[in-house]
Amino acid sequence: PGKAKWLLLSQLFQPLNLQAVGAVGAGEPSCRSQRLMLQGGLIHPAGPGCYHYLPPTLRAMEKLVRVMDEEMQALGGQKLSMPSLCSAELWRASGRWEQMGPELFRLQDRHGKGYCLGPTHEEAVTQLVAAHSSLSYKQLPLRLYQVTRKFRDEPKPRFGLLRSREFYMKDMYTFDVSAEAAQQSYDLVCAAYRRLFHRLGLPFVTVRAATGSIGGTVSHEFQLPADIGEDRLVLCPDGHFAANVETLNGEQKSCPTCGEKLTRTRGIEVGHTFYLGTKYSSVCNAVFYSPENKPQLAEMGCYGLGVSRILAASIEVLSTEDSIRWPSLIAPYQLCFIPPKRGSKEEEEEGAALLEQLYDHLAEALPHLASDSVLDDRTHLTIGKRRKDAEKLGYPYVVIAGKRVCEDPPVFEVWHQNAGQVLFLTKEGVIELLSKVQVP
Repeated sequence: PGKAKWLLLSQLFQPLNLQAVGAVGAGEPSCRSQRLMLQGGLIHPAGPGCYHYLPPTLRAMEKLVRVMDEEMQALGGQKLSMPSLCSAELWRASGRWEQMGPELFRLQDRHGKGYCLGPTHEEAVTQLVAAHSSLSYKQLPLRLYQVTRKFRDEPKPRFGLLRSREFYMKDMYTFDVSAEAAQQSYDLVCAAYRRLFHRLGLPFVTVRAATGSIGGTVSHEFQLPADIGEDRLVLCPDGHFAANVETLNGEQKSCPTCGEKLTRTRGIEVGHTFYLGTKYSSVCNAVFYSPENKPQLAEMGCYGLGVSRILAASIEVLSTEDSIRWPSLIAPYQLCFIPPKRGSKEEEEEGAALLEQLYDHLAEALPHLASDSVLDDRTHLTIGKRRKDAEKLGYPYVVIAGKRVCEDPPVFEVWHQNAGQVLFLTKEGVIELLSKVQVP
C-alpha cells in the first residue's frame, strides 16, 4: 500500500557486464542473443545448457506468458499443469521410449520404476483425458494447455536459450469429435500463433514441416529467419510456398504455385503445430460418447511455442551488435529514468526533484507504467554513460533530466529506443507519449 515507487537500478539483481566483448565460454559457439543476455545480466550459466533466469528476464517471460494466455483463452483454451516426471510405461506404450533415443532424460525412483523428464506431454494429457471415462461429444472441443519447464538431453547445447537442455514451453493439446473439427482447431491455433508474433512485431514465416518423433500427418513450423538458425528453409519470394528443406523430396528449385525461383534462408523455430489424428488417443483409449451414445476415439492436435526460445530469438533478430532490442510489449521494464549527475548544475537546480515529480505524475495518470520503471541512481556516472547503458539494455523509453530540465516549464529528454527518436517534452508531453504504451 501507499505510493508506487520506482525500482533503483543499484538494487536490481542484474549483474551488468556491459563492457565485455566477445568470449562467452571456452570453445563454445556463441551468437548475438547469448552474448547480449550474458553481458546485460539477464541470464547466468548454471551448467551445460542450463541457465539462471535473472529477475528482468523472468519479468519479460511472465509478460510473454500473459500475452500467450490471452491468445489461448480467446480460442477456448483451458490452462492446467502436468507433472514433469512422466511414466516410462506410458511412453513405451506409445513407442516413443525407444524412438526418442538419448535425448530423453531417463531416471528410476527408489522402487525401480522408470520415468523420463517430459520434453513434451502428449502421452500424459491423453491419459488424463482417457481417465474421464464419461466424456460426451457436448464437452468437445477440449483445448488444454500449460506453460512448463521441459527437458531435452541435447548432445551439444549451444547459443544460450536457443538450444538448451532445460527450457520453458507453452504446449496445447486439442481433442475433437471428427477430423474436420480437429482441422478447425488446427487452423484456429495457427491463426492465434500468427497473431501472437504480429503483436510482438517479430518477422516470422510459417513453413511446412516434418512430423518427426511426435507424429501425425500435418505439421507447420513458425520460424524467425536468422543467420544462426539451425533450420534450413526455402521460401517463394511472393509468399506462395515455404518449407523446411527436410520435408522436400530432392532438390526443389522453384515454387510449385507460381514457378518463381525459391530463395534459401536459415531460421530459428519458435513454434510448431501438429495434427495427430488418433495416434495417441488409440493407445490410451481416449474416447468420447457420440450423439448415439457410442464410444469414439477423439481426434487430436498438439501445438508448442518455445517461451524461453522466443525471448532469446527476439533479441537475436531485433537487436544491434551491442544493444538489446526487446519486442516493446514484453520488455522487462518499459521505462528508465536518468537523474542529473551528482554535483552538476542540473542537480543544483532541482533536476532530480523535477524528475521525481514527473514520476509521481506518471504514477497517478498511468499506474501500470509506474511499476514498470527503473531509476538509474548511479549518479556518480555522467548522463551520457548511463544513457549508453540504458540503450544497451534495451529499455523502450529513457527519460532524462538533462540540460533543459532547468527551463520554465522543465523540458525532459526522451529517447524512444525502438523508433530511434529523441524527443524534448514537458511533463504533460511525456505522459501523453507514454499513454500509448501497452503492458500485458
